[in-house]
Amino acid sequence: AGDGDCGHTHARAARAIQEWVRARPPPAPPAQLLSALADLLLEKMGGSSGVLYGLFLTAAARTLLSGSDLPTWADAMDAGIEAMQRYGGAAPGDRTMLDSLCAAAQALHALRSPGADPLPVLATAVQSAEAAAEATRHMEAGAGRASYISSAQLLQPDPGAVAVAAVLRAVLEGLRS
Repeated sequence: AGDGDCGHTHARAARAIQEWVRARPPPAPPAQLLSALADLLLEKMGGSSGVLYGLFLTAAARTLLSGSDLPTWADAMDAGIEAMQRYGGAAPGDRTMLDSLCAAAQALHALRSPGADPLPVLATAVQSAEAAAEATRHMEAGAGRASYISSAQLLQPDPGAVAVAAVLRAVLEGLRS
């Protein structure tokens, strides 16, 4: 999706994460893991995506300091999104990565229900994120790089929204295996 820059940025992040995991075992406590990932992405990913993911993960990590039960993971997702909105200036409907993230977060609210089964909830969140990414194809860009381009030229889904859906899909598949 897009001009390829978003894909290159995400590929750089993926390679950095792979090298990091090969070099040392990641920290086990979720808050420490997300905090370490935030630092890594801020250093290695680059671009506005690296900053936004860093903000998201840092805020989510802070929430997980109080525990890592399923409802707290839903709270962490909400905290990460709130940080991205506060510092990035975008909102759902602006044709950005937030469209996918917010759709996933809505589905993840089911984690707050007693007896929630995390993998099916995450699968629903991934499907929601993918549908939201596709829906950006028909949106007017209100923020991000696409807001500088004529909407007549925006024929593909937002690259950041597509990337978020792909990251969430990878998390789901990693947890399943």
